[in-house]
Amino acid sequence: MQPPQYTGTHRAGSQPPCIVCGVHSNLVALCVSGAPCGSMSAAQTQSDGEQRWGCLESLGLSPRELVLAEALQMEYDALSRLKQDKSPSSRGVGDGGKAPAGDGGDDRSGSGPSIGPPGRNLLRGLSGSDPTLNLQPGGSNPSRANLESHSYSKERLYILDSPVKSDYEGPDLLLPKNFTPPDDRPPAIPPRNPLPADSFPARRGGAPRDVNLFTPDADQPKLSGGETLNYENLNESLARLNREGPGPRGRRGNGDTSGKPVARSKTLPPQVPPRTYLPVQKSNKNQRRVSADPVMSADASPSILKDLLSLGSRLNGFGYELFQVSEERDEEVAAFCHMLDVLRSAYPCSDFSNNAGFDHFRDPLTFTCDGSSTVDLLIYQTLCYAHDDLDLIDVEDYVLKVCGQAEFLKNTETLASLEYIQQCLKFDWEIRLFLTKRGSVSRELARTEEDDEMSSTMNQSILLQERPIKQTVTREALTLLLDTFHNEAESFLLSEVELPLHVERLVQSVKALCSSLAAVETPDITSALNQLPACPCRLQPRVQKDASVLTSREYRDKVVERLTASILDLVELYCSTFNANFHTTPQNSRPTAPSQEVGLVTNVLSFSVYAAHRVPITWAASYEGFFLSCSLTHGGEELCAPQHTSKQSVSKYLFHLVVWDQRICFPVQINQLPRETQLTVTLYATLLPPPGGPEDKSKQRRSMEALGWVTMPLFNFRHILTCGRKLLGLWPSTPGSANARSSTPNFSQPDSVILQVDFPTSSFEVRFSTPKPAEFSPQYEFSRMDQNSQRQLQDVLHKKSLFWLTQEDRRLLWEKRYFCHAESSGLPLVLASAPSWEWACLPDIYALLRQWACMNHLDALGLLHATFPDQELRRTAVKWMDSISDAELLDFLPQLVQALKYECYLDSPLFRFLLRRAIGDLRVAHYLFWLLKDALQDSQFSMRYQYLLAALLCCCGRGLREEFDRQCWLVSILAKVSQRVRDASPSSRQAILREGLEEVRQFFTVSSSCRLPLNPALLVQGINIQSCSYFNSNAVPLKLSFQNLDPLGDNISVIFKSGDDLRQDMLTLQIIRIMNKIWIQEGLDMRMVNFRCFSTGRGRGMVEMIPSAETLRKIQVEHGVTGSFKDRPLADWLQKHNPTEDEYEKAVENFIYSCAGCCVATYILGICDRHNDNIMLKTSGHMFHIDFGKFLGHAQMFGNIKRDRAPFVFTSDMAYVINGGDKPSSRFHDFVDLCCEAYNLIRKHTHLFLNLLGLMLSCGIPELSDLQDLKYVYDALRPHESEADATMYFTRLIESSLGSVATKLNFFIHNLAQMKFASSEERPVLSFAPRVHTLKGDGLVRNLFVCRHIKTCSPNKGYTYVVKVQRDGQQGATLVQRSFEEFHELHSKLRLVFPSSKLPSFPSRFVIGRSRGEAMADRRKDALNGYVWHLVHAAPEVAQCDLIYTFFHPLPRDERPGTVVNTLQNKPAEVSWLPVSGGVVGEVKLSISYKSDKLFIMVMHIRGLQNLQDGTDPDPYVKLYLLPDPQKIGKRKTKAARRTCNPTYNEMLVYDGIPRGDLQQRVIHLRVLSEGAFWENTLLGEAFIPLKTMTPGHRWVDWHQLGTDGQEGTRQGGKGVGKE
Repeated sequence: MQPPQYTGTHRAGSQPPCIVCGVHSNLVALCVSGAPCGSMSAAQTQSDGEQRWGCLESLGLSPRELVLAEALQMEYDALSRLKQDKSPSSRGVGDGGKAPAGDGGDDRSGSGPSIGPPGRNLLRGLSGSDPTLNLQPGGSNPSRANLESHSYSKERLYILDSPVKSDYEGPDLLLPKNFTPPDDRPPAIPPRNPLPADSFPARRGGAPRDVNLFTPDADQPKLSGGETLNYENLNESLARLNREGPGPRGRRGNGDTSGKPVARSKTLPPQVPPRTYLPVQKSNKNQRRVSADPVMSADASPSILKDLLSLGSRLNGFGYELFQVSEERDEEVAAFCHMLDVLRSAYPCSDFSNNAGFDHFRDPLTFTCDGSSTVDLLIYQTLCYAHDDLDLIDVEDYVLKVCGQAEFLKNTETLASLEYIQQCLKFDWEIRLFLTKRGSVSRELARTEEDDEMSSTMNQSILLQERPIKQTVTREALTLLLDTFHNEAESFLLSEVELPLHVERLVQSVKALCSSLAAVETPDITSALNQLPACPCRLQPRVQKDASVLTSREYRDKVVERLTASILDLVELYCSTFNANFHTTPQNSRPTAPSQEVGLVTNVLSFSVYAAHRVPITWAASYEGFFLSCSLTHGGEELCAPQHTSKQSVSKYLFHLVVWDQRICFPVQINQLPRETQLTVTLYATLLPPPGGPEDKSKQRRSMEALGWVTMPLFNFRHILTCGRKLLGLWPSTPGSANARSSTPNFSQPDSVILQVDFPTSSFEVRFSTPKPAEFSPQYEFSRMDQNSQRQLQDVLHKKSLFWLTQEDRRLLWEKRYFCHAESSGLPLVLASAPSWEWACLPDIYALLRQWACMNHLDALGLLHATFPDQELRRTAVKWMDSISDAELLDFLPQLVQALKYECYLDSPLFRFLLRRAIGDLRVAHYLFWLLKDALQDSQFSMRYQYLLAALLCCCGRGLREEFDRQCWLVSILAKVSQRVRDASPSSRQAILREGLEEVRQFFTVSSSCRLPLNPALLVQGINIQSCSYFNSNAVPLKLSFQNLDPLGDNISVIFKSGDDLRQDMLTLQIIRIMNKIWIQEGLDMRMVNFRCFSTGRGRGMVEMIPSAETLRKIQVEHGVTGSFKDRPLADWLQKHNPTEDEYEKAVENFIYSCAGCCVATYILGICDRHNDNIMLKTSGHMFHIDFGKFLGHAQMFGNIKRDRAPFVFTSDMAYVINGGDKPSSRFHDFVDLCCEAYNLIRKHTHLFLNLLGLMLSCGIPELSDLQDLKYVYDALRPHESEADATMYFTRLIESSLGSVATKLNFFIHNLAQMKFASSEERPVLSFAPRVHTLKGDGLVRNLFVCRHIKTCSPNKGYTYVVKVQRDGQQGATLVQRSFEEFHELHSKLRLVFPSSKLPSFPSRFVIGRSRGEAMADRRKDALNGYVWHLVHAAPEVAQCDLIYTFFHPLPRDERPGTVVNTLQNKPAEVSWLPVSGGVVGEVKLSISYKSDKLFIMVMHIRGLQNLQDGTDPDPYVKLYLLPDPQKIGKRKTKAARRTCNPTYNEMLVYDGIPRGDLQQRVIHLRVLSEGAFWENTLLGEAFIPLKTMTPGHRWVDWHQLGTDGQEGTRQGGKGVGKE
């Protein structure tokens, strides 16, 4: 490692390369879509129609509904005018609050706005409803840049994938001049506070239309004649009427309101009366409620006063005034914001340890190297070289930075504990660090005082998200509809003629109201409408039949009063359900009701189900027999049998409903309900028989189908039992939707069916208080149980997972729970066996939890699953996890983000824990942001993750928010480029890629730098377009090369994928990385290659590229398309890139370890689709897998045949590298031992991997969706087996994989399939040549002559041929050695380039007799001489091609002419097994243990056996006798290995009934024999092993010598004795 460089002071304006850089950039021009509006005149022309409709749609009303409302008001104006003509004296303030209509010459003067005739302008009426809609001369729509001085307006928009408009921008929102946005700070305490009348509500101008206002075409309103309203004709007539008016639509600049109302058709409903509210001053941040009361201007005209007085009296009379409420209108969200304020106050920006502003490298790993020195010691030693006097220097003022990365080492860490150092040592990289002053490091990502002063608010952060946010009707739109209803009601009350027409319009106004309020028709509204006679829009059998009752004014008053009350109740229900920003009455404080403890309430749980609203019309034609199934669950377990409603069909009221109006009563008392009880309601229906089919047959085959479901907690976040009327949106039933069910109703989808449920109400609240733990909870020693109980309990605890506990297991665990304290990891199993979590049982459970030994953070993960919803239990689990380091936390962060789904409420100890860590560590905040952003795609939990992501953005500070915005912007650009490249034809893809990357280059001209989502330490400043390309696979991934901001670092290469779900790859690599850390912590470095893969959204993400690596396919096809069937390609490739003996030995060692790790990891995770393009090999020998599209045993299918037939990929060419040839060697023993040891180490942590995968069951990965997928890993780990059994099992797997032909066949088929992707520009290369050589570099070859042949023995017996090469301008000749197979490869590659007519003929490879004989070598030497002579004298294009010059260029093995090439030396630690004097003919490795009167002898390996007399390899097997054995009953033997002198067995031989006292008197007689024909076995060696030193309870693993004279076996440096 080179000493770190030191940089001193810098000149002004210079920037040291080590500083974490991030330049502030102005993204306004790119972030804001649309330009600010210009000044607008007061008089609007007819061409402004589209602009006005955009304004009206921003209120939450569709054009269709607005036309209906205007038409209703227009007809009302006509009726009013008719009444005025009959009564000329009524000229004052008109009925219904209308202003008087003056004559043509009536001119209003004054500075205030003028009011025209009531039916003149709908836009004016709407602008009067909301101050933000007032049109003033010179007013403009401020863009984001105009509002840059306000804190919330500084947020970027590219955290969305598609930019959206903010609250105060876009052409659809017209703001008054000098408008000041409101302060969005929340109240100091969670409950809602009223806003004063002088406050101003913040509105969203660019919000999409309210999704709840959609009305099916089948429900179009009818005219009195029964025909459907034609809205196109209606729009035309409205435009014609406007043209006939005295002036254009809009507010008159001079206040002229002359003109008379136009007489309109009696079939058209009346228009909305005008309402004028004037803009008010900026609101106070702690008082946020806005009243809808009219506000008088000092210079308002008398007509305005009359109009507003009439309006005010009308509002007060009917009582539907709508009050603005704060954004934290939901009590749970308000409490959540209050929690954020408290949490953030604990981490001020002045706390440097938690607000460094740059990324510390905090990834401690245990690594076996001499790296105990700390970082600060290295800094001190470095400073000694730069300064003579260190007295005035503080080491803490300096930090070390990793060159090429924006990451700094923490001074207290040791060097060996850093992942960067570990990676450098693993791959023999140069360790490069940079020393800089701490004060010179950029802290642009640190929080500031301004960030600390900002209150915790959800609005501005939620606006930055890409999410399916629910929309509610606006306050202004609902007020408009309420006014329409009031007008219709007044007209209905006052009219004496044409009552059926007024009934029709009254019902239409009610329908318009209900349609805007989520299309809900409550039973109160239905009952009130039933008092009216039938009308075309509502033909119900239960309506009032006698129309004569309407002649009574009292009857009509009663109907209107009842209808008004039911509508107000619906508005109140809507406000509380959809979290609207208004309310029907001001609520200064939530009324406090007396509470009663749940344990004292013995009533049974019951509620009423009224109906399902918003039922699709298609259901009525497809299903019948709708019914509900209601169940109570806790942690996924049902508390009682489900209750069902009766079967009903779809009915037509105002809308299509399924009405049950039925009471559900559970046989469970309320005091028996756990606090986290969930009520799940599922809607079922029966499919209608197909038309025309046999009726009987269709009835037999019809089955029920689940259409939707909803889950809600019975106790809210304050632990109060739910009561009153609730609206619950149903989630559609889809496969896999039962894994994790959201406790939030589905209101994010516009067409969700809404269920109306009524819970009982009472004068007191039922509260579930957390009980205290019981005073007494015993603890007993495990040994106090009887032997049978111990064995049974131990077997249950060894299951390691609660998913497969039987009822008998649960009963035993709970009964013996006080004996399990010593088994800390058994707590999840014990708690999962608790019979009940009701209030009365919690003291005992909490006492058990309190006395349990503190679990480590890995075991505590098991308590965060959905099985354990109890709040106190999860709080305890999070407390135990608090000891985890930030680096370890990153290893489990995806699972913890998924565990947030299982929390009952928004605020939880788990999220507080994650938020605290994110505030204190930049890397945690980075990955938490992307994981939360990805989780937004889950529609069921999107609302929860919106708030959680908003909380993170609120806490992380403005600098980090802007950094996240740049990352999202970059990802969105790359996704578009990738999509265009994938959609293009193959011939044009490169050009389209270059064109698309220009947009990336433009991004970096605006943003000078950006961190990659893959790793926050990767800080880039540009892209190298010429170095970018794409891969020829189905998804067409992009290979991108970014410019490193650090000049000391190399370019950063990543793969960007679009179209592939990388979450499965991300999870697989995470599990493999955790496996590797477990191995390293246990002292076993498997040399695994860990690379990063991160999903940045559904179907896209980034993957780290590993340098100096090649796929097995490319390595194998160097030997031809059948190279996958050959044994030497991998060994030759490694030899080519590691020419010296030491380099090759190191590469083979790396290969052995990494191959063993890959075999274990891929088997445990069931990774399939393993072809040779999914396995890669580094030049350093490290093997690793990529592309994990199939795992957990979901094999790739070829028709009905599984392509992955072997347990894992381990082929003969891999064994060839390990053995150093085609015969087994002692290195293969090392490989098998590594595999078995690594396998057993992972088995010790079975519960950890089951917990990690179990928490991901709800993440949406298709191949990890149920317990059957998890069962695959459980079966692969075999936790119930002993280490010896597992060792034998995995040895058999290695044998099965090595002997599988299917793997090589799969490789060959893939080679053929990939030939179509081969580029015509690719030139063939020689497999044994590390690089290409040319005529220009080496000089012209004048002559070639094969002068002699040399016999070789390793790796294969045969001959190599020495070729004398003479070149122009070179003194003397060069000698190179090539084998006949290498000459044949040269000829094969030449045939791929040149036609056979230009090439000389090649000697035949097929010979009769022994091809290795010297006579054959002589004949081939002569034939090769003729071949090379013709090559030299061939056409220049052939003789001077790169293949020939590469072939005859000297290799490292040619530097010593005459030596044997390709010699694989044995490792120094190994013994060379030659015949030794004294009769030693080999060694055998045994594992011997004794337990419960049984002697276990595992025969593991034998090495160094001699060949048979005929020179062939033996077929050895082992035979054992346990002496003394006078009756000859102690014989045991293994199976025979085939043709090897170094066999591996790993077979267990057991002797039962051996008393402990006799053990030390016994002797093992071991014989090794070779199996021959006709039962003629040959003795290869034997040994006598006395057991006098054997200790019961310990395992004895050792090598024992084999002799020919029966001498006693001796140990040779084995593993010694270890406790079993």
